Amino acid sequence: MFFSLDELVEWLGMTIFELWINLLSLGTFTVLLALASEDILVSSWWVIFSPLFVADALNAYFCTIVLIRMYLEALYKVAFFRALWSLCFLTAIFSFEFLLCKKLSGETSLEYSEVLSPIFILLQLMAVRACQLH
Repeated sequence: MFFSLDELVEWLGMTIFELWINLLSLGTFTVLLALASEDILVSSWWVIFSPLFVADALNAYFCTIVLIRMYLEALYKVAFFRALWSLCFLTAIFSFEFLLCKKLSGETSLEYSEVLSPIFILLQLMAVRACQLH
């Protein structure tokens, strides 16, 4: 069973624009990863992960704009909770990408369970959010 677009937007707490940014960055990341694994592109992990970092920065910028607009429309409570959710989501995703990039580069001796811990936390937050919505 696939989720509808409305369900994805509601459960992830992201707009369609943010979803498109993430999909485009994942597509670019996948191409760079495939080229690097076939030794066509010899580059560092930081360059391969750069589309994901750019997407995080664009999403943070977009969320800031949305927060300001909601604040100007006097939607204080909604703006606060949306900003809080976006902050948690973007922080967890960025932390995971950063730690994974450091692990793959050999710059840290963290275990993969420690690298994946932001994703585990994010999944728990998404489960709580999904239960609160219904």
